[in-house]
Amino acid sequence: MLHDYLDAALRYGAGRTDAIPIAAAHAADDPAPLADLATALAPSRERRAEAAAQGAAFAVAIRAVEGWDLPDMPLPVAVGRAARPGRLPVLPVAQVAALAWVTHLAQAAQRLMPLGQTAAQRVVAALAPTCAQVAAEGVALTPDDIGGCAFALGIASMRHEGQEPRLFRS
Repeated sequence: MLHDYLDAALRYGAGRTDAIPIAAAHAADDPAPLADLATALAPSRERRAEAAAQGAAFAVAIRAVEGWDLPDMPLPVAVGRAARPGRLPVLPVAQVAALAWVTHLAQAAQRLMPLGQTAAQRVVAALAPTCAQVAAEGVALTPDDIGGCAFALGIASMRHEGQEPRLFRS
């Protein structure tokens, strides 16, 4: 069940749509329009806030560690932008970002499901090739190609905003 959910989210939802702005921000002279696009594409208020907060926290860390002038922006745009001055090739950056995203969700599932650490790690390991594939496909696309078909995930995100109690903001 968790594997199928994460596989669908990777292929048809945020996993795919995050790889595209990572690559575009890496190549862009000005990432501001990409940041606006990434913000507009969030399926819910809560996901928009999450992407902005995670991106801002990432930018704070990069500014503190590297001293680079990385503005606050949604996480996938900030990751792609930070890879540029770091002279990191975009494909492995997008692949690692996808794997980190899957790992984060698997860890959250451990707290919410009867799922142990070993089972969660098996799901992550099984999805590692999908992360690599989705990232490779995404970095070959442009922002004009952004789009997904994960309506149920978006609706679940919208419903989650109003639920109480919640363990996570999103």
